Amino acid sequence: MKYVDEFRDGARARALGQAIAEAAATDREYRLMEFCGGHTHAVFRYGVPDLLPANVELIHGPGCPVCVLPIGRLDMAVRLVTDNPEVILCSYGDMLRVPGSKGLSLLKAKANGADVRMVYSVSDALELARAHPEREVVFFGIGFETTTPPTALGILQAEAEGLRNFSVFCNHVLTPAAMNAILAVGEDEVPVEVDGFIGPAHVSVVIGSDAYRFCASHHQKPVVIAGFEPLDVLQSILMLIEQLNEGRAGIENQYTRAVTPVGNQRAQAIMQQVFERRPSFEWRGLGEIPESALGISDAFARFDAERRFNMRYQYARGTKSCDCPAILRGVKKPTDCKLFATSCTPDNPLGSCMVSDEGACAAYYTYGRFRQQAEDAQRQQREQRGAVRQG
Repeated sequence: MKYVDEFRDGARARALGQAIAEAAATDREYRLMEFCGGHTHAVFRYGVPDLLPANVELIHGPGCPVCVLPIGRLDMAVRLVTDNPEVILCSYGDMLRVPGSKGLSLLKAKANGADVRMVYSVSDALELARAHPEREVVFFGIGFETTTPPTALGILQAEAEGLRNFSVFCNHVLTPAAMNAILAVGEDEVPVEVDGFIGPAHVSVVIGSDAYRFCASHHQKPVVIAGFEPLDVLQSILMLIEQLNEGRAGIENQYTRAVTPVGNQRAQAIMQQVFERRPSFEWRGLGEIPESALGISDAFARFDAERRFNMRYQYARGTKSCDCPAILRGVKKPTDCKLFATSCTPDNPLGSCMVSDEGACAAYYTYGRFRQQAEDAQRQQREQRGAVRQG
């Protein structure tokens, strides 16, 4: 197939759904985690669950970079821009609305006078640094391996141009480490029942399919890397079920039109040139994970905002009753959260999973599978408040 509409063909999707129903053994459950937030939204946008038998369950994992960033790291950015009026903080749009401790987001900091600007790429931040040599421009670098190479290139470009007023607040995290943390559950943690992974697409373009070998060799869990179209996801589900039925745990690549075993080695080399692994990094929902994130190496320390501004991390708690940590681990669904679609909505997000385009709560809400339930709950709340006022 060559064209996008072929990957959204309804007849082919129904045929794959029928093949999945025939392949799925009726005497067992299949719990498959789509790690990538892009897959979560594709699943609900195209109604994939409606084509699956009841014993095939999709679990939503920590594949949203905005969602997994701990509140303490967001608070660092808020303190940076509020305590240093000379700083222009550049961020992707999703990060602006994530509530930090005490509900203070970057957007609210901007409303209070801080210079926070939305950008579409690190190139926009570099352009601001060129246009404002009298100001300090800090790029809020965030994302998995997909967005890490562009940040590295931005630092290399700043060095080549001698931009002394540009730096990066680095929050890039690593996918394999998080997958390993999900499977290697500690004694005091709720175990996540995962039979296999729908592997991320864009991340795998960079790191390659071989990066997931540990899932099969150490944890005996199969991984099938999938594209983002509905037929990609359905075919990957079928491939996982076939592996599980045969008692196999292998790494398979459905997204062969973009992913290779070794990935983009040039991008990997640029990442290794600029970054180094942090000894440990906190993830929202997963806690501290060893060697799961990148920091700027000593060779490029002058572009490290954490060193330049002496930024220090402090642990912070999120909104009370928010179940984002459990949702990101895959042990709860958005609808299990008391705040979902009542106090917490896309217009008033109380947790990161409702903010981002890749968040599980936003996917549940946006694509209408639970909209009537949400509207009924909101109406009930309004009626209760009205009764209290009248009383």
